[in-house]
Amino acid sequence: MGVSEILASVDREIAMLQQARALLSGNSAAAPKKRADRRKRAIATVKSIASKPAKRVRKRKLTPEGRKRIAEAVRRRWEAQRKAAAAK
Repeated sequence: MGVSEILASVDREIAMLQQARALLSGNSAAAPKKRADRRKRAIATVKSIASKPAKRVRKRKLTPEGRKRIAEAVRRRWEAQRKAAAAK
C-alpha cells in the first residue's frame, strides 16, 4: 500500500467522521467541505520529511561515579522499603 493510498484512506475516514459529527450535532444539512489541494500538500509534506536525513541520537553515557551514586541510591531505597515492610 503506497503513501497516496494511505492518505486517500485517511481522507475518506475523516469525511465519514465529519458526516457522523454533523448528524449527531443536528446539522444534517452541513456537508463536509473538501479541499482539492489537501492531498497534494500532504504528499509534499511526506516527501519533505522523507528527504531529510535522520538525526543521529547520541546515547547518554554514565560516568563510573554517576553509576555508583545511582546504585547507592537504589540500595538505600530498597533498604527503606524493607524496613517499612518489616514495620507493618
